[in-house]
This record gives sequence, C-alpha cells and structure tokens, in this order.
Amino acid sequence: MSSSRQLDDCVMSDGTVASTEERERGVSRRAFVASGVGVGVAAGLMPFGRAASALADKPSSTKLGKGDAAILRFLAAAEILETDLWQQYNELGGIQDSEVPGGSGSGPYTKALEVLDEDMPQYIHDNTEDEFTHFTFLNAYLESRGAEAVDLKQFANLPSSKATGAQQIGRLTNLMELTVDTSWWTRYRSHTKNPDLGDSFAQAVPGLAKGEHPAIPRSDADLKPEAHLQAIANTAGFHFATIEQGGTSLYPALAQRTRDAEALRVVLSIGPTEAMHFQTWQDKAGNAPALTDPETGLEFPNLKESSNEELKANLIMPEPTPFLRKSLPIVSIVRPTNTEGIAMGVVEFLTAMGLFKKQSEDFFDALKQLASEADSARARG
Repeated sequence: MSSSRQLDDCVMSDGTVASTEERERGVSRRAFVASGVGVGVAAGLMPFGRAASALADKPSSTKLGKGDAAILRFLAAAEILETDLWQQYNELGGIQDSEVPGGSGSGPYTKALEVLDEDMPQYIHDNTEDEFTHFTFLNAYLESRGAEAVDLKQFANLPSSKATGAQQIGRLTNLMELTVDTSWWTRYRSHTKNPDLGDSFAQAVPGLAKGEHPAIPRSDADLKPEAHLQAIANTAGFHFATIEQGGTSLYPALAQRTRDAEALRVVLSIGPTEAMHFQTWQDKAGNAPALTDPETGLEFPNLKESSNEELKANLIMPEPTPFLRKSLPIVSIVRPTNTEGIAMGVVEFLTAMGLFKKQSEDFFDALKQLASEADSARARG
C-alpha cells in the first residue's frame, strides 16, 4: 500500500471505504483519533485457516480500560510513523510490489545499500510490510474493543525526496536531515552498564551524532560521487537499527503497564518482531564500509577490525549486563525496559534525531498528548 493510501484509506464497519469527508467528520480529540481504520493487506496475512478465523471472530465483549487504550493508541501512532519512514526507504531502496507498492526504486541507491548486504531490498520491503500490518492491526483492535483508533494523515505535510524513484506525496517523517544516535551499538555490547541504571554509552559512529545527514538521496545530485552516495546508504543502515532498537525497548516497557490480558497479549506478540528487526539491522550496519564522505566529511570507522569489544561488528547477540540492581548476576536482556516515562522518552528520542524536522507545533502537541496518556496508564498490580 502506498503512503498516500496508508494514511488516507479507512475501511468502515460495513467494509466500504470512507470518503475524505466522512473520515474528517469522525476525527476528534485534537483531530488525532479516527473513527475508521484501513486494514489493507493485514487481512491477507493469516495463515492458520478456519480455526484461527473462528477465534478472531470472537472478540472480547469488554471495552478496553482508559490506560490500556492509551497504551495501544501510542503504539499505533509509533507504528504509523515507522511505516511512513520505511515507506520512503522502500520506494528508493526496497522492492516495490503489490504488498508494498509506491515508488519505482533508485538503482544507484539500491546498489549502495547492497554493499551492506545483497538482500537489503528484500529486508527493507519486509520491514515496511511488518510496520504497516502493526498499525492497521492495532487500530482495528482498538475499535474492536470500543476504543478510538489513531490517524495522522493531517500531519503528512513534509516534502518527499526529489530523487528519481520517490513518490511526490506528503510525509510525516524527514529522512534527509538526521542526527543518528548510535550508542545502542556499545550499549548492547557492554557487560558492565545498563541505561536503566543510569549508565551512558559511546557512539559507534560519532559523526552521525553531530550535524544533519541524509539517509536517502535528496535528489539525483546525491547519487554521485560514489563515496558520498555510499555514506548516505551507510547512514541508512545505522538508522534502520536505531529505529528498531527503540521499538525493541518500547513494547516490553509498556507491557508492564498493560492491565487487560488480551491487550497484553497483543503487546507481547508484536514486540518481539521489533527485536527481530533490530537483530537483522545491527548485523547489516556492521557491514558498512569504512569511508569519509567527500561532501560532508562524515567518517565511518572500520568496525569489523576494531579491537575494542564494545565496537566489534560481529557481536550482534545482546551481551549479558546488570539488570534491576548490580548485586544480581549479569544477564542477556533487552535494554532499556524501565517503564517510567517511556512513551515521552520515545517522542523526545525521535525528535532529537531530526525525524520530525519542519513538522508543525500541532503535530508535536498531539504526539506529546498521546505519549502523556500512555505514560499515565497505571502499572499492573
């Protein structure tokens, strides 16, 4: 589904597609929550036959509590934002097909991504499809439990890349001026430190944490020289993992505040797929070739030959680390998972990255409102 359809098409309870006028009439609460939800390809992804369909046709008869609904709305919003950014990557560097249509691809950019792994177009495609199904399912589930779904289409006003292959439509996210935090690299390789215990971590690519860097070509002018285009592809490779490690932490953190048993099952079932994404992308990021961008001076170190264990490229399994308190034995875990302020922390993290650069104040107000409501949900007893 193209970005324009994923943000605009809403399926009504009778199976018809709502018009723009009908959808706008259903918008409430800062024009952020929608009365309808597009289910798109999600309906075609159930592989378990009639037994699974029979179970799916027996939704819970109880309405979601305020806190659980707030948690799922925030997760739906996060997934919509992820879908938007992944759609942009797929249009230029992924596989464009009936599962993830939109765009026509950029040969030079795709070739640069394939330096990290020859299967990058397939991985980008599959990650994009996953995020789309996440937000469509979460919105459909919210409505099935008597809660309001989330719609961000009114904020999709940021410009597209002008490079050949990209759709010229409004976007929610900006991939052309990123400041990428790569401290997750050393965080997951440390045996002695945990962000939940107040520890900080070094950047794997210090240059990415400074300045504003494109992760997709801004126009065809970015397709040369070759080292400049490779630096853009390298930036994308690290940004993929930066985004997905955030989701890896977000789901288990909010699961601790989810009270309804079925809603908890939803959170616990989607969360591990984010970890699978992260595991894939940090492995590919380690293949980014060492180089210096002749246009910007951005330097990518040779992580494959690093003698520092916290920088080594092949340590992609989470190293054991302190958890809960340092008096306990170290253990291999997702980090961080502290639930206090997690939703607002995600908003601040994505904002500092430059992902929402040039977005409106209304957008930030609405996103912060969703985060505040999710963080206010009471933890399980």
